[in-house]
Amino acid sequence: MTARDVCLSPAEWENTLVQLQLAKQLGLINDASPEALEARRQAKNAENARLQAAGTAFYGPRQYTPAMYLQYELTRFKLDFAQPTTAIRALPVCPVITEEQKQAYYRNNPDLFTRYWGDSFPYEDVEQIIEKRLREEAYDALVQDLLRQR
Repeated sequence: MTARDVCLSPAEWENTLVQLQLAKQLGLINDASPEALEARRQAKNAENARLQAAGTAFYGPRQYTPAMYLQYELTRFKLDFAQPTTAIRALPVCPVITEEQKQAYYRNNPDLFTRYWGDSFPYEDVEQIIEKRLREEAYDALVQDLLRQR
């Protein structure tokens, strides 16, 4: 798979390669190469074709284009980091989100937690969303750190 296959600029492709490398470091994939990405796409398409032929219901498209599959993987990597498994939590790059950080985020971003008619969602109702957002920000920071190192 190349930048041209997925219609990305050189900077976007560089970001993609960094995210693949981070996913490898996190143990989410074994190989961060574009060739391995394409192999995973073909395997996913073959699995979906097998499920469809067997009449088994499955979630998602029947067949992924290179751009679709790339977006699928990059989204999955970020979500796996935002809702970490025990293995990812054990890595030194996985942030420990404190109660104080979550409450500060809630206080500093009232617009994110306000309904149309002006009342706010209680902290308890959005605590998990806040933690996920903080983990996504930590993931984005890791990507940016790796980009700066290149």
